[in-house]
Amino acid sequence: MPDFSEEEIVKQCLKGDRAFQKILYNRYAGKMLAVCFRYADGREEAEDVLQEGFITVFEKLHQFRGEGSFEGWIRKIMVNKSLEHYRKGSRMFTRVHIEEESNQFISSEDILSNISSKELLEIVQELPPVYKMVFNLFAFEGMKHKEIAEQLGISEGTSKSNLSDARTILKRKVKLLMGSVVAQEIVG
Repeated sequence: MPDFSEEEIVKQCLKGDRAFQKILYNRYAGKMLAVCFRYADGREEAEDVLQEGFITVFEKLHQFRGEGSFEGWIRKIMVNKSLEHYRKGSRMFTRVHIEEESNQFISSEDILSNISSKELLEIVQELPPVYKMVFNLFAFEGMKHKEIAEQLGISEGTSKSNLSDARTILKRKVKLLMGSVVAQEIVG
């Protein structure tokens, strides 16, 4: 199959060419599923959001002006669909109480050498929904607390608190995982 340019794919999709719509979908679906999965409660929900997102991509494709990254434009749609899906649920005001965390220092080299990126993503996936949303929007999308608060319908202070709690939970889980990884290496 020829490797079509992004510009050609968009042009043909705008003409309603189904083959090019499939090419566009196949080119970006994997990356966008990963984006949706970060916000979803599981693969099935992520796939639902992905499908809704691509429907929106095709409906709004005429609005893409070629300014900036096309992939970034699609990603923004996927994040917005994820947020929309999240808002429809009743999970917005989940509150988790976390105990005081010890300040044992772990260097980033230790973490990176002992834990895979897949394991780190799984730990983020385990966060309570509201914490996962705030953490993902802050860490992966680069949003400020004001933007996060507006997107999720919470206060800026709640956004900051949720991010702090998410980080505390993640630190604890990374320490536990590192302990099991190090133990496996010793026993192994």
